[in-house]
Amino acid sequence: MTQRSKPSPPDLDALREGIDSVDTRLLALLAERADLVAEIAEAKRRTGKLTVDPERENLLLQKVLDKGAGRFPREAILAVFRAIMSASVSLQSGVSVAYLGPAGTFSHHAARTLFGYAPRYVETATIEGVFDAVSKGSAHYGVVPFENSTEGSIASAIEGLLEGELKIRREVVIAIEHCLMGHAASLSDIERVYSHPQALAQCRDWLHRNVPRAQLVQTHSTAAAAREARGDLAGSAIASAIASEIHGLPILAERIQDHHQNETRFVMIAREDGRPTGDDKTTLAFAIRDDRSRGSLRRTLTLIEDAGVNLTRIESRPHRGDAWRYVFVIDVEGHRDDERVANAIAELEQSCDFVDVLGSYPRYPR
Repeated sequence: MTQRSKPSPPDLDALREGIDSVDTRLLALLAERADLVAEIAEAKRRTGKLTVDPERENLLLQKVLDKGAGRFPREAILAVFRAIMSASVSLQSGVSVAYLGPAGTFSHHAARTLFGYAPRYVETATIEGVFDAVSKGSAHYGVVPFENSTEGSIASAIEGLLEGELKIRREVVIAIEHCLMGHAASLSDIERVYSHPQALAQCRDWLHRNVPRAQLVQTHSTAAAAREARGDLAGSAIASAIASEIHGLPILAERIQDHHQNETRFVMIAREDGRPTGDDKTTLAFAIRDDRSRGSLRRTLTLIEDAGVNLTRIESRPHRGDAWRYVFVIDVEGHRDDERVANAIAELEQSCDFVDVLGSYPRYPR
């Protein structure tokens, strides 16, 4: 009986040489891409255009996701190409971006995700300051938190959009992972916990279980909380791991948020909203003319449904200057220039006190 020969094992050295060869080709392609980016930036400078085009970048991300890369994970494709685009932005200049500072906030992280390292970043002490910077022209764009998956919308961001002429131009969703940091030897030595009200709320149960006697001190940002804790030996801060590095604070506990599927939706604000891409969202605000009559909200929302537009989010805000009346803020699928959305807006304008388009923008890739 003839014995079958066993297949020879793979030649690891040859496979590793193959990977080295692929890496060399990747580097050459990155260099070629960088040259093209530099040429595009120069062409934009000659015509006076801003060197960063958020909508173009979003379309590129969607294209590479649609193409795929065989066994290479979809999430990794997104991360790799975001890093490539971020590095490409570093070859360009002339763009300024305002964000809720100081450095190390999640808003800072969101701004870096959207724009990379090249723009001139403008720190502001408040969300209102971000709107002010863009309105007055000291920054081309702003990045503000808009909605958290566990705590809901950010009131000051919505109010800024309702009060001014700025629009949402793009959105990005950032996973929020909170750390407790400080110089205390143990959790039992902590007397104060500094952080932004949203971060404190997102860690409410963890704080109650682990530092029940600590005073909770609100700050205007998580990075500001880290700065406060740096000079308080009995204090600690809830902030990002980036803030820990920047401020030199040891991390005492990681991932302390009560819900681990905790994400924040950030929006880029600008004087103009985004161009249609074919996969867009529109945020609208409106006040019902006769909101005290029975079924008035239902009838108003039916106008959107009858126009063939899908409503994905709704919330109410107090109507300033008119007690116990409300402004409704909604998200719908589609761009305001799309026929169905435009028809829905026209119908709302006929039956509401006011309708304000807060922005049409590309849907964040998921």
